[in-house]
Amino acid sequence: MFKNLVIIAMLSTAAFAQDAAKPANGANARKPARTKTLTNAEFDAYLAHPEKVLLVDVRRPDEVSTIGGFPVYLSIQIKDLKDHLKEIPKDRGIITVSNHAARAGAAGDVLDDAGFKVLGAVGADTYQLDGGKLAVKIPVPPPPPAGGGVRAAGAAAH
Repeated sequence: MFKNLVIIAMLSTAAFAQDAAKPANGANARKPARTKTLTNAEFDAYLAHPEKVLLVDVRRPDEVSTIGGFPVYLSIQIKDLKDHLKEIPKDRGIITVSNHAARAGAAGDVLDDAGFKVLGAVGADTYQLDGGKLAVKIPVPPPPPAGGGVRAAGAAAH
């Protein structure tokens, strides 16, 4: 009998945990972006006219260095985008970039709401997986040594 009670208690706990993981009434659910996700062909057509396009890459520097990026872009992480709107030129169409276009779509919506002409969003990783060629991998410099002092290789610590 005790064994059956334990099993029932475990199953009900698991059921409640699953229900708690679901957002109530769509709370915390990510709304789909209004910004169009560009195909490789559409993106390449825009890149053929670089004087008319500005790429805004919203990824972290380590993501750009790991996956790669495009030849010329403005790097503003999505969390900082609203604070830097005045630094973004409005004389070109904007394409936002992230790894798989989800953050890029959200960034495109922010820029569109602020009056920018947003052409679409692209995922750098998706672009490459679909046959596109990424041009840039920028290495992230290592952090400075702890303690602030630089020690010659092979020098003994005292």
